[in-house]
Parts: sequence; structure tokens; C-alpha cells
Amino acid sequence: MNGDGSAAQGSPEKHQFQAEVAELLNLMIHSVYSETDVFLRELVSNASDACDKVRYEAIARPELLAGDERLAIRIKPDATARTLTIADNGIGMDRQELIDNLGTLARSGTKAFLKGLKDAKEGLGLIGQFGVGFYAAFMVADRIEVTSRRAGSAEAWTWTSASGAGFEVAPATEGQAARVSRGTEIVLHLKEDAVRYLQPYELERIVRTYSDHVLFPIELIDDKGEARQVNAASALWQRSKSEVKPEDYTQAYRSLAMAFDEPALTLHYKVEGRQSYAVLLFVPSTPPFDLTDPARKGRVKLYVRRVYITDDAELLPAYLRFVRGVVDSEDLPLNLSREMLQNNPQVRQIRSGLVGRVLSELEGTATKDAETYGKIWETFGPILKEGLYEDGERRAQILSLARFASTAGDAPRSIKEYVTDLKPNQTEIYYLVGDSLERLKSNPKLEAAKARGVEVLLLTDPVDAFWTTLPQEFEGKPLKSLSQGEVDFGLIPLVDERKPEDSAVDAEDDASVLAAAKDVLGDAVADVKASTRLTDSASCLVASAQGRDRELERLLERQNRGTGAKPILELNMKHAMVRLLGAAKKEERTQDIEALANLLLDQARILDGEIPADPAAFARRLNDYVVRALKGGVA
Repeated sequence: MNGDGSAAQGSPEKHQFQAEVAELLNLMIHSVYSETDVFLRELVSNASDACDKVRYEAIARPELLAGDERLAIRIKPDATARTLTIADNGIGMDRQELIDNLGTLARSGTKAFLKGLKDAKEGLGLIGQFGVGFYAAFMVADRIEVTSRRAGSAEAWTWTSASGAGFEVAPATEGQAARVSRGTEIVLHLKEDAVRYLQPYELERIVRTYSDHVLFPIELIDDKGEARQVNAASALWQRSKSEVKPEDYTQAYRSLAMAFDEPALTLHYKVEGRQSYAVLLFVPSTPPFDLTDPARKGRVKLYVRRVYITDDAELLPAYLRFVRGVVDSEDLPLNLSREMLQNNPQVRQIRSGLVGRVLSELEGTATKDAETYGKIWETFGPILKEGLYEDGERRAQILSLARFASTAGDAPRSIKEYVTDLKPNQTEIYYLVGDSLERLKSNPKLEAAKARGVEVLLLTDPVDAFWTTLPQEFEGKPLKSLSQGEVDFGLIPLVDERKPEDSAVDAEDDASVLAAAKDVLGDAVADVKASTRLTDSASCLVASAQGRDRELERLLERQNRGTGAKPILELNMKHAMVRLLGAAKKEERTQDIEALANLLLDQARILDGEIPADPAAFARRLNDYVVRALKGGVA
């Protein structure tokens, strides 16, 4: 660099791509995808972001736009040179930004993205959702030159790469620097099989399909150097609903969300009064690939009077992060800082209004179009249920939106349907949490409920173990876990009244059996009790009323965050195996007492999806007991 700060001409700096970028480019270059059109959408979206950023920075520094206030994106095909140029006069990049932005994948989830890209040979819905949109250009180009000048800088730099073999960064030549007074110019040297992208009608088709609602003019430059705007460049959300066609919403959704699917639900409305803002929100029909990002950030864009501000305003809570779209305020100041976004009362009012409207729209859809809502719930239900844990104010509303698997049949059930079908004398809503629907359906803790026809909700999402720790109720009926605390179905009549329950075993004998089992098991369990849950199985494990539910404790133990709480072993005092334990106790057969008590504990663990604490001892004990029984050595 010269002493006056101007760019010095010299040898280009050579750099290697980050390992993940190299792997990505290899996939791009050597694989065949059906949607190569996506490269143009991605480059146009990047250019639009750059224009948004310079317009926003110019609020505080108007000189950044001086002499070049009209922001636009220009596309120029050159059939003779077989090049396609996409240029903008946005924020631009300096030397280090070129290296960082075009040589590194800094987004979380990169490995998952690469695996998905390897597996998916059709469609590139993945592109653009992991911050890798620029690299899509390598699907159609074997050489790419990027010349960029940061707004307010005297220097322009050129980044060059050919077929993924690393990249070079050098000061821009005089010709390049002259063309880029601010912003970025991308020149694609197209592959032979990509020359169709030099046809003006093909370029116009792609722009109208994917980028028609980009707010900046997209101009197509012909061979005479004349420019023609090929997109609507209008804020769809500011138009009346009566003026918008369904296909317009689909195009806007795909442009805003960088998606290829159809929106499952569209919300388009305006709020006027003390606050005025326009809203265009979409519920996707397929999960966005950043849905499980640990940051759990929403992707609703905030505009102020058509000026893009941020997509990090947290306008919707994390449990609605699957919603995509735009909120455009007429009242907020343009120079909102992040701190102001968090504390601004107008923003808080917008947030509250948005959440209420989205949940109300979901309620309306559930009532009017159960099939559509069923698909939305199937796709995003586990995310929406996070609100049961996080949003106490709207917990009842979210619970009414929830759909659950249950013992009542195969179709998902609402909590309202459950309450409508309560059995006589039933005062609680029963549920069971686990990691597998099949395992829950065969869980012995359901036996007493089944005998009385009591429906039990079967909860298998990891979040279920958390939201159920909070006091929950619906229409005055509390939710009660079948694997925690005491459960009493005594007042609920049996389904088959002709089959009376077995008469109780003598209370003193019961106490003796329970005490014998506790003596053998020691601190492996917190206690041994007689069960009111079991009718057919011999034993089960439950948590105390004051402790964590069994499934939550298991989840936390896997993360080394468990409390080490011991379970309670419940025994079915009418079961033959438990009666054998009673007989062994009376006859003081120590070996049988020890074997039976441990077998009852280990089988309860197995039925809960766990393994015995000592599998070898379990197998040895079981084998020994069976052999002795067959030889007549066990009473």
C-alpha cells in the first residue's frame, strides 16, 4: 500500500479455502442439481442486503451515498466473453472482508448442511439458509472475479477463484476500480453448459420468479448498454390484500425466506392507530434448515418506512421462530440501535401484537381447516410447545393449540377433546412422558388407566419433559404424570364391572414384602411401595411427587446435569412374582428374596427403556433362578 493510503499494485495474495468451503465447492462443481437457477437468486439477495446496509449506515453518515443515491442491482450478460456480471452500489467490502466473507463458512450447522447437500441431489433449498449462497455460483461458473469497494473507502480490491483451487486477493486494476466506485461487481465466467444464463429472457424469468419483490430495482443491461428494470421492486406488504394474488404471496415468501416450498399459512394485515405498521408473515410448509440452530433466533425482518433495519429484532419469541416475513413500521426511528430494540416500548407493543395475532391465526386455522393445521402441527409442534415452558402469559392458549398422541386412538388429540371425554369422577388429565411412542404404549404404568378406560396423553418430544414440570391445567383440570407421585383411580369405575378387582393382600404381609425388598435393594431405590398403577405387570419405577419426572431426570443425566435422585420401586402386590417374594420372606429363603427383589427392579428398568445397573449380574441371577425353578428348588 502506498503512503497516501491508495492501493498498491503488486503480486496477488494467495489463500486456501477453509476446509468446509473446499468440500462445499467440490460438491457444487462435481454434482448435478436440477435447480441451478438458484445461483442468481442468491447473488441478487446478497446485492439487496448490501444496498440495505449502505442505506442504513447512511442514516448516520449521509456522505456514504453522496453522488450515488439511487441504489440498484445490475445484471449484464456478455455472450462474446461468455461472462455474466451482477453488480450493486451497496455497502461493498474491504480486503479483509473479502477474505473473511468469501473464504470462510462461519455459520453454525455447516457439517449438517454439507451432509444434506450430499444426500439431496434435487433442489437447492439448502442453499441460502446456511450463509453459503455465494458459492452456488460455482455451479455455473468455472472462474469468478469479485471486485469491491467499501463505502467511503478509496481502495478497491479484487477476489478471484477458479474451480475451488483456493483464491487470490489483489488491489483492483484501474479499469476495475473505475467501474466500482462503491459496492460490488461479480463477474462469472460461465461453464459451457451454463450459456443459457446469457439469454435475457432466461435471466428475466429467474428474476421475476425469485426476486420480483426485492425492494431495489434490478436492471438488465443489453448489448447496447441500455438498462431495463425487470422486477416490480414494490413492498408487497404495503399493498392491499385485494390487489395481491396467491402466486404473488408465494413469490414473496420464497424471496424473503430463501425457500422453495409453498407457505402453509399467510398473514397479511395492517395495524393503524397509536402505532402503524404493515405485516406480512408466513408459516412454511417444510422446516427451515436453521430451525434447530442452538441460537433459536427468529427471522422476521424489521423495516422502518420501507428501510430495512435488521432481522435480529426478536419480533417473535423463540417458540415461533419458524415464522418468516416482514414487519414495516411507520413510527419507529430509523436509527434504532440493538439496545433500543430491546427496550423500546413501541417495539414491545409490536411484539405483543404479533404474537397474539399469530396464535389467533393458528387457532382459526385449527378450527376452520383441521387438515392444514394438522400438517403445521406435525412440522412445528415440538417448537411451538417450547412456549408452554417459556410463555406463562399465553400457556393456556398454546396448550389449546397442542395436539397429542394418546391411548384413545391413532389420531392426534387436542386437550379440549380430552376434557370432553373425561370419565365419571375423573378430575385430572393424565399423561406419560418418554422417548418412544411404541415404548409408551406398552408401558406398565398405563395398566390401571386402561382398566378404567381413562385416556392418557403420550408425550415423546424432548421438550415435553420440561414444560410438564410447571403447573399446568386446562379448564380447571390439572395435568398429572403417571410416572410421578401417587396416582389413585379408585373412584373411576372399571370398564368391565363384571370383573371385580382382586381382593387385597393382607396389609401386614404387604408391609413385610415391601420392607424385605427395600432391605435387599438398599440405596438403589428411594423407596419400595405398593402400586395403584399396575394390574398385570409386577413392578415399575416412578419419581417422587417432589422430584423430577423420570424422563426429565434421564435427559439431564445424559448431559451430566442430573440430581442423582433415586426412583421409587412400585410393586403389584397381586402379581405372582411378588407373591413368591412374600412366600420367600415367610420361609426366610434369603437367596430367593435377594434374587426376586433384584429381578423386580431390573425388569422395571428394562420396561422404562433403561438397562440394568449390572447386566451381567442380572443375566446370572435370572439364569440361576430359572434353573433352580425347573429343578424344583424354588417354591
